[in-house]
Amino acid sequence: MRDIISRLRKFQIRIRKAVTTQMHGDLHSVFKGNGLEFNDLRAYQYGDDVRTIDWNSSAKGHGTFVKLFREEREQTVFFMLDVSASQQVGKKGQSKIDLAKEICGVLALSALQEQSQVGVVCFSDQKEKYVKPDKGLQQGYLLISTLFKLEARSTKTNLRSAMGFVLNIIRRRSVIVLISDFIDSDYETTLKALAKKHDLVVIHILDKRETELPKLGIIPIYDEETGQMVWRNTSSPRFQRRMRSTFQQQQQELERICRQNEANYLAVQTNEDFVPALVRLFRVRNQ
Repeated sequence: MRDIISRLRKFQIRIRKAVTTQMHGDLHSVFKGNGLEFNDLRAYQYGDDVRTIDWNSSAKGHGTFVKLFREEREQTVFFMLDVSASQQVGKKGQSKIDLAKEICGVLALSALQEQSQVGVVCFSDQKEKYVKPDKGLQQGYLLISTLFKLEARSTKTNLRSAMGFVLNIIRRRSVIVLISDFIDSDYETTLKALAKKHDLVVIHILDKRETELPKLGIIPIYDEETGQMVWRNTSSPRFQRRMRSTFQQQQQELERICRQNEANYLAVQTNEDFVPALVRLFRVRNQ
C-alpha cells in the first residue's frame, strides 16, 4: 500500500504543478460544485425576482414565498471503474486495468484533498465492489486498497446496469467519473440520462493492440469476456481494416454522444503518459 500510494502521490504532484503553471489555477474548480442549491423560503418582498417564487407554497394561501439559494460548495465525486476481462489487454503492469486503476486512484486522492466526498463502484456485468462516498484520509486508504486488491468475479461487461445502479444511489447532482474501455453495447440511453442528471466525465481507456494486431497469419483469438475461441487471419488487409474501423467508429460515436450531452470526454492510451491527458481534461473543465 505504501508503494502504491507513493506512486500515485508522484502523479498527483505532477498534475498539480502542471495545472498551476499552465492554467494559473488549481484543482478546486474541477471537484467543487459551482452551482446553486435550494436553502430556504421567505415571504416575497418588493423587488424580488418573480422567477424565484415558489408557486407550490404560495398556492396554499398563506402569502407569496420566494426560494432562497446558497452556493453549492461541497461536491460528491463518484468513480465508476470497469473491471471486466476486456480491461486485461496490454503489457503486464501496463494493461488497461492498470492504467484505469492509477487514474482512478490519482483523481480520488486529488478530490479528497479538495475536501470532496469520494466514493467508487467497481463493476463488470454485476456490482463487484461499492464504497459509499465519504471524506478524509481513512476514505482514501479504503479506496486505494479496494482498487488494487480487487479481483473481479465476472469477466463480462454491462455498462447499462452499472450506470442504472449509480442513477439510483446518487440522488444529488455530483461529479461522476466513468472509466472504461466501453467494449459493450446498448448503453447510450443510460449514458445520456447519467449526463443529464450529473456532471459526467468519461475516460475512455484504449490499447493499440486492439487496432494494430501483428500480422501473424491464421491464429486463434480468445475472447476473455465470452470465453470463446475464434480463428482469424491477422495478415489479411481486410481483417486489419475492419478492426481499425470498428474501434474508430465506436470511439467517435462515444465522443459524439458525450459532446451532445455536455459530458467531458477523454481518451487515454495504455502506452502514453496519462498525466498530460488529465491536465488537458482539467484545462477544459476549468474553462
